[in-house]
Amino acid sequence: MHTDTESCVRAVQSKDARFDGWFFTAVTSTKIYCRPSCPVVPPKPENMRFYPSAAACQQAGFRACKRCRPDTSPGSPEWNHRADLVARAMRLIGDGIVDREGVPGLAARLGYSTRQIERQLLAELGAGPLALARAQRAQTARLLIETTELPMAEIAFAAGFASIRTFNDTVREVFALTPGDLRTRAARGLRTAERTPGVLSLRLPFRAPLNPDNLFGHLAATAVPGVEEWREGAYRRTLRLPYGHGVVALTPNPDHIACRLALTDQRDLTVAISRCRRMLDLDADPVAVDEQLSADPLLAPLVAKAPGRRVPRTVDEAEFAVRAVLGQQVSTAAARTHAARLVTAHGEEIDDPEGGLTHLFPSPQALAALDPESLALPRSRRTTLTTLVGQLADGTLDLGVERDWDEARAKLNALPGFGPWTVEVIAMRALGDPDAFLPSDLGIRRAAADLGLPSTPAALTARAAAWQPWRAYAVQYLWATDDHPINHLPA
Repeated sequence: MHTDTESCVRAVQSKDARFDGWFFTAVTSTKIYCRPSCPVVPPKPENMRFYPSAAACQQAGFRACKRCRPDTSPGSPEWNHRADLVARAMRLIGDGIVDREGVPGLAARLGYSTRQIERQLLAELGAGPLALARAQRAQTARLLIETTELPMAEIAFAAGFASIRTFNDTVREVFALTPGDLRTRAARGLRTAERTPGVLSLRLPFRAPLNPDNLFGHLAATAVPGVEEWREGAYRRTLRLPYGHGVVALTPNPDHIACRLALTDQRDLTVAISRCRRMLDLDADPVAVDEQLSADPLLAPLVAKAPGRRVPRTVDEAEFAVRAVLGQQVSTAAARTHAARLVTAHGEEIDDPEGGLTHLFPSPQALAALDPESLALPRSRRTTLTTLVGQLADGTLDLGVERDWDEARAKLNALPGFGPWTVEVIAMRALGDPDAFLPSDLGIRRAAADLGLPSTPAALTARAAAWQPWRAYAVQYLWATDDHPINHLPA
């Protein structure tokens, strides 16, 4: 969008928050960059320059605005509804791969040379992978500075910086403040706030509207005991992370998601935030989605009644694939029971400071060693599950954020016991394909019949072609016609 100067100028002059994260406005007269909704008086159009990323602004010599904090904008929705090389690279960078494995590791996961990766990112985003990762490290550092009492040296290494000097230089360059100044400003603004030792409290922004009912309702209704719970208005779950594990509590608010994180290693902050945002689909563009779906006269009333539905996704793709198999042709309660047995028998025990959560969901490597006869499942389902975890454990099947969606579908389809429903629900909630569709799902067929839509899978798929590329969101609106617990926030 940043190349459409006229549209960008209109968005800035109207302070339209819907475009936060789509592009950034750099002001040549002040040398700062802002989000489109910055509350200050808009600059003159001739002084505006538009960039596709915060990293590109920083590369061009601009520093972040202290009023609108553009580094905390929602992420661009482009990276969640595309499956091309740049989108997959951005999802991996958001997951911290460059910090952990460097640019060669990023390129190896994508199957391209480092030169190809750098060329394509520069062409579309105005910054290479190192600059994009640097901008992300700066934001992580700011969060740790403002929300913890950690010493600056610990923050520098937790945020991924190679040295304290690089940390200091980057913070000053990006924010025009020293790390100490950032902490002082934050302390003045949060004088009455109480901090819990070892717990990070932050706000996860999103594009309005956001309807929390089906999003948190689905996560709470399908929660696996010991791994997930709903407590005091928050969805809580354990996280398996690269350097350790964590516990997160996510609470819906009108203008943000409150996030409380307890991590065993602060280096996992970036990836924990990225996975929580992905699970809650916070970088979606609900206006674009709802506009497309509202063009269908039979869906329009559902969208108008409760706009802004998101697709509930996952923090662990392998975990969700296992749970999808356990949920084949059984009720939600039965699927939870099967998953809870696996957790108790094979999950890794953890200590939850607030109680209630006891385990990490078992890894594919742990499940690969299980005895099939110990599973209270039909024999064919045991074969399906053991084949799946075997391929996940040895790397034959990879469902990570860098996967090509069509390629992953083909590999899933080749597994025994995997039909269209299982493949598409994994594509929708684990792979993150916004166009995944479940025409054979019982709830979808029932909703279609009630609305006057075709109820056979083939006919419904043909009708749903007009909903592309947002059919996964149409699924949420169709599911919401049923009075099922997944559609309601728990009391």
